[in-house]
Amino acid sequence: MQTGAINTPRVASSSAFSVESRNGRPDFELAAALQKVSPQQQAKAQKTATDFEAMFLNSMFSQMTSGLKGEGPFGDTPGTGVWRSMLTEQYSKNFASAGGVGVARDVYRTLIIQQAKTTLRTA
Repeated sequence: MQTGAINTPRVASSSAFSVESRNGRPDFELAAALQKVSPQQQAKAQKTATDFEAMFLNSMFSQMTSGLKGEGPFGDTPGTGVWRSMLTEQYSKNFASAGGVGVARDVYRTLIIQQAKTTLRTA
């Protein structure tokens, strides 16, 4: 008996995002759309999706820290709010670039499918 992770087949993709859908089955619609969209457009869609997730996470982290008082090394000074906003922005960018919460994957899928449809209309 083998222990460890269950291996699931994946459809090859030229981007960092997987073509596998949430239910563990290959997303053939995305795979077909990726064939119609140039690698430059895929990279742009990937960056846009990751930036969107970072913006979403920044908003979420800002709400999480909005009620905190100025404790710690900076105390309760006027600069604490500015420092905290920069900190949450960096947290959100790092969190999104490390994989985030999955928002970027869905945004990327939607962008690629829409781009493929646009490419078909103009061709």
